Amino acid sequence: MSTRLSARPLSIAAAHRALDGPGLGGVVVFVGRVRPDPTPAGPVVALVYEAHAAPARRALAELEREARRRFGVERTVAWHRVGRVAVGEAAVVVGAAAAHRRPAFQAARFLIDELKRRVPVWKERRARPGRRPRQRPSPRRGRSAG
Repeated sequence: MSTRLSARPLSIAAAHRALDGPGLGGVVVFVGRVRPDPTPAGPVVALVYEAHAAPARRALAELEREARRRFGVERTVAWHRVGRVAVGEAAVVVGAAAAHRRPAFQAARFLIDELKRRVPVWKERRARPGRRPRQRPSPRRGRSAG
């Protein structure tokens, strides 16, 4: 069981190592990365994540215990970045390992879905610096006399 809130980059290789073990034939890792989604100010260049650390850590630990109990997985990871995360970088990593693939997939899906729903982490988009938001041109209206 491994939970983490980190201002440092998340290592996918470290997640795989945390899920390694004898007899664990099904290992599933999901990585959520920051995308360059369009915004009125231009494309996203980063997301800034904030969390209430103590409640977030408790929620992550509770999710992991629940995943292990519900799906019978032996190892799990649930890691989330805080602070500025650039496009292409991992913002969240969850994973599960079990003897077989089905419970590993089920647990990993449960972890990411419930993490997004239950863990107190918020994000703010950062668009390309220096770009002003684009506004739609308003239709021309006639001038009023008076």
